[in-house]
Parts: sequence; C-alpha cells; structure tokens
Amino acid sequence: MSATSDLRRAMTLLELEPRRVARAILAGVATLGSALLLSGLSAWLIIRAWEMPPVLDLTVAVVAVRALGVARGLFRYLERLATHETALRGMTSARARLYQRLADGDPAASAGLRRGDLLARTGADVDALGDVVVRALVPIAVAVVLSLAAVVTLAVIVPAAGVVLAVALLVAGVLAPWLSARAATQAETDSDAARNRFTHDAVTVLDHAAELRVSGQLDRATRRARSSGVAAVRAIDRSAVPSAFADAAAPLAVGASVLGALLIGITVFGSGPDAMSPTTLGVLVLLPLAAFEATSVLPAAAQTLVRARIAARRIDDLLDRADRPVPRGDKVVDGPGRLRADAVRSGWPGGAATSPVSLDLPPGARVALVGASGSGKTTTLMTLAGLLTPVSGSVTLDGVPLAELDPEALRRRVGFFAEDAHIFGTSVLENLRVARGDIDEAEASAMLDAVGLGPWIAALPDGVHTVLDSGARALSGGQRRRLLLARALLSPAQILLLDEPAEHLDADDGAQLQRRLLDRNAGLVDPARTVVVVTHQLPPDTAADAVVHVEKNTLPTADAGRTFAGTRGRRWSEIELSSDM
Repeated sequence: MSATSDLRRAMTLLELEPRRVARAILAGVATLGSALLLSGLSAWLIIRAWEMPPVLDLTVAVVAVRALGVARGLFRYLERLATHETALRGMTSARARLYQRLADGDPAASAGLRRGDLLARTGADVDALGDVVVRALVPIAVAVVLSLAAVVTLAVIVPAAGVVLAVALLVAGVLAPWLSARAATQAETDSDAARNRFTHDAVTVLDHAAELRVSGQLDRATRRARSSGVAAVRAIDRSAVPSAFADAAAPLAVGASVLGALLIGITVFGSGPDAMSPTTLGVLVLLPLAAFEATSVLPAAAQTLVRARIAARRIDDLLDRADRPVPRGDKVVDGPGRLRADAVRSGWPGGAATSPVSLDLPPGARVALVGASGSGKTTTLMTLAGLLTPVSGSVTLDGVPLAELDPEALRRRVGFFAEDAHIFGTSVLENLRVARGDIDEAEASAMLDAVGLGPWIAALPDGVHTVLDSGARALSGGQRRRLLLARALLSPAQILLLDEPAEHLDADDGAQLQRRLLDRNAGLVDPARTVVVVTHQLPPDTAADAVVHVEKNTLPTADAGRTFAGTRGRRWSEIELSSDM
C-alpha cells in the first residue's frame, strides 16, 4: 500500500465533517482575502494621496482600509477557532475509534507492543493526523483559492503580469513545498536511522564502559560510536540542502513577481488614452506581495504531510494488528468462577512458548507466580486472561473455553492488570474509574487508604479530585504501583491476575502488601475473589495456596500432567514452567 493510501485510510478515523472543514476554509479565504484587498487598496490609497486630491476623495478608501484591517484580524480568529475545532473533534474521534478497534480486535495487537510505542501510535501519531487539518488541508485549500483570485485580478489589469504571478506562485506553492517534502522525507529516513545508530552506540559505550574495557573492546566501540555520530551529522547536512532551496524558492519567487510586475507596468505606463495610471501601477506592483502570504505556509504543509504519512503507516499497522482474526464467542457464563488450564503452553505468535502447565483455580484461590524476568510469567498470566490464544491446550471458565465466551463478559469476570498500565493526566478519581465507572469519592478514598495511599491523598490539595497533570510522572514508582493496584481491586472482575503489584516498593512494604493480597483473611481482597500474583520475590511466610515457580528449560514437555488444585488451606506446591522467552 502506498504512503498516500496509508494516509487516506488513517484520515478516515478523523471522521471530518465537510461542513466544518468548509467553514474553516471559508474563514481562511476571508482572512487572506481581506489581506489581499487591503494590499491593493493600500497601494491605491498611497499613490492617490501622492497626487494630493481633495481629502474627501480619500475618505471612503481610508475607512475601507481600517475596516479591512479589523476584518483580517477578526477572520483570522474565526479561522483559528474553526480549524482547531475541526482538528480537535477529529482527533477525539480518531482516538475513540482506535481504542474501540483495539478493544474489539486481537488483544495481542496492543499487548504485543512496547508501552512507549503504543502510546506514540495513539498519541503523537494521532496528533500528526490532526495537524494535517490545521497545517495542511485548510492552508492548501486557502492558498489555491487566493492564488487563483490574485492571478485573475492581475490578469484583468495586465495579462502579462498575471502570467508572471502565476509562474511565481507555482514556484512558491509547488516547487518550494516539493523540495521541503523531499528534505523532510530524507531527514526522516537517513537522519533518523543514522541518529538511532549513534544513540545506540553511544549508550552502549556509556553504560558498559567497564565491561568493554575489560574485554578490550572499548576503543573499538568508541570508534564505532564516533563514526555513527559523524554519519548522523552528514545525513542531517544532506537533508538540509533541499530544505535550503525550499526556503530560498519562496522569497526568490516573490522578488521575481514584484520585479516582473514593475517592469511590465513601466513598459505599459506612458501617455495616451491607453496609458496606465499611477494608482494602477501601484496596485500592480504591491498586490503580489499579499498573494504570496497564502503560499508561504505551503512548505510547512508539505512537511506536515510527510510526517502524517509516516504516522499513518504506523497507525495502519496497528489497525491491521487489531483486525487479525481471533476466535470470538458469544457465550456468557454465570457460574462460581472456576478458572482451569489444561496442558496450556503460552507464547506470542511466532515466538517461544512455555512448557505445558495445568491449573485448577476454584473461587477464592490465592496463587503466586514466581520467576526471573523473561521466564514467561506475564505471558502465562495473559493467556489465563484470554488476551493471548494458547499455543496448545485450553483455558476454561466454569467449563467453557475462553475462546467461546463473549469478550466483554470475559473481561468482567477475569481481569489482567499489567505492571505498566497507563496513568492518565486526569484526576486520581477518574484514574480509578477506568476500572469501574460508578466509583464514588468515599469508595475511592477507602481503597486508596487500604493500599497505603491514605496519607498521600490527604496531603493532596483536592484529595481524590486532584489532577495528575503529567500522568505517571506526577507519581513516584511506589505510588504508581499502589494506585494501579487500587484500580485493579475496584474492578468488577471476580478473578484478579496481578502483574508485579509490589514492584518499586521498599522490601518491607512490598512484602507486607503481597502477604495481604495472598491472605484471604487479610481484608484487602474479598475472600471469594481469586487472586493470582506475579512477582520476582515472594516473602516466605505468605498464606498463598500455591507458589508456581517459573524457570527456563526445566520441565520436559512430557511432564505436563502436573496439576495444581487450589485449596482453602495453606498448602504449598511447586510447578516448574519452561520458557525460552
């Protein structure tokens, strides 16, 4: 699919209303139209005043100049309002549709991306689509209308001057944007790739200097970083050449147009009945200056389109991921909530898979999933939640395979809560309502106090209504984890699958929190709810029904028949899972 097709497909997410777009274009035309008329009328007024006519002959022109000056500012304001309203509505629609497609589509589409990449695609890339409206679509339409108006006006006065202006506008409005787009494309490919190589090499040297020195590779790594840095600078310099020509094309076109109009006017200016008046000559020379105001933004518009095409490619890739066929059922179960995994192997599409494991989790079970990073704990947890299709085996809820359940009904029964879940730039209360929309202030405060955030909430200026302006950056690592845990506990899910809830807490606080999560009598979690906790370090004295140790390459596939049956007592069993992940 071509870049233009990618952009066209992504732009449909904005659901732009033609009426609003037309209103923004009309406001832009009125703005620059006022400037065009103001330029021509000012030229006439200046030359006419030089002829020293009766002052009353200039009154109408003076008033019109003032009116056009006011109208230009007024229409500019209206154009900004209309354009930004259209863009913001479009971005809101695009994000809503994108979130809906991700929610309804293959769960691996979003879960399979790094959090930063996913946020970039739903954040900055959608903003790039909105910029197309503000910085490309409306400015290009306005430039076309005003350029035609200016060319026609000059052609009526002197046809040759209209031709000169048309050629100059083509240079400023077509050649300059093309050069600018070429520079932007080259910068996005060569420069970014070279810069990424330099960043990688430089960080490698900075982070692993000691190991590289011991192995005798430090000088070689330093030379590689220096070489990639030089390559990055040269790539930027290469992309600057067409950009410089683009910047020079517009003023050269303006100068050529004005000079050409002046030469033509002087040639035509003379005596006799067909002689050009001085006022007409002034309009002929000064009018092109206003015409180029419309084309001055087109190089930036071309760069915006280049960035938008690149963003659209990433968004379309995300949509393609979400649209991958996945098993979808329509069954709804209302049983006790028994989650069972029979010889399940977990893994990402095309990647390594864990060895088979069988689990039987009755209501109220408390299980800890322990292992080193990359051992497959989170992958197993996501498979139990139905977010990943098992590589082999089956996962059932009350005897019904997860693939046959209605996805929305499944999410209400089984909840997976990731360690890197997003903290939104809104109030603390609204961050909790992500899990359940009817949470009130009292319920939120009680749960935040239960997870250890009571003193922090009490110190905030507006309590749970305090806005976290910068999202997760407004919190420490421990506060973020506790807030995410509160969100999970307030969810309606009967089975809670918690990924690293005690990470970034100090050792004592983390241990105490895990004890409370894994003890059905601690009061933190309803005893009837099933809790599965993924952790790197588990305190030795928890009340967990079972501890599942996840290790790499320790369990033969043939030994997949081991089963954990959750009990109400404190019984420990160990199941070793194998994973190359």
